[in-house]
Amino acid sequence: MADSTTAPRGTIVLFHSPNSRSMGTRILLEELGAPYELSVLNMKAGEQRKAPYLAVNPLGKVPAILHDGALVTEQVALVIYLADLFPEAGLAPSIGDPLRGPYLRWIAYYGSSFEPAIVDRAMKRDPAPPAMSTYGDFDTMFGVVAEALRKGPYLLGDRFSAADVLWGKALDWMVTFKLVPELPEVKAYVARVCSRPAFVRIAAKDAELAAAHEAAVAAAAQAS
Repeated sequence: MADSTTAPRGTIVLFHSPNSRSMGTRILLEELGAPYELSVLNMKAGEQRKAPYLAVNPLGKVPAILHDGALVTEQVALVIYLADLFPEAGLAPSIGDPLRGPYLRWIAYYGSSFEPAIVDRAMKRDPAPPAMSTYGDFDTMFGVVAEALRKGPYLLGDRFSAADVLWGKALDWMVTFKLVPELPEVKAYVARVCSRPAFVRIAAKDAELAAAHEAAVAAAAQAS
């Protein structure tokens, strides 16, 4: 992991590993045209569980950013923070815009309802009792998403936003691993969002990075 403690003031340092949730944050930074530096972790080698990174995020999770001495973790917090930090990119409705509430709703819905439901589904677990479940049941939870995508073309209608960066990459992964229904509106949304230049560019860069990490782990195993 690169040393990030001496980054110039104002620099955004993204703690990143390929094939992880931090890919969406890296794409968002590209969409925003934001200047940033990468502090790369080889999760195949377990660097996220070693002391240098645990000093950054004790949970050993990415993404995280360091900006002006402030540490920001949690994927949904990063979406809100970064999109608001670069308002000129137009990826976040401003306070007072009628779309601000729906925009925040979709970002919060991802973390509070969608992710918990996906984890339960992947682990083949029943949801918690209705009074305790954050999402109720999977079909109802995902039905809300599917309805929004049918209206499209984006979650805010005609306006592309940072919420689509979050959901587009996530749904791409979930369709790949067959964790969500492969509905026509879902597949069309994923294709629409993931064909954007920033998505294509970072997908290629992360594929190279993932291959390098695999090679490093293989070389270390061969040397031991």
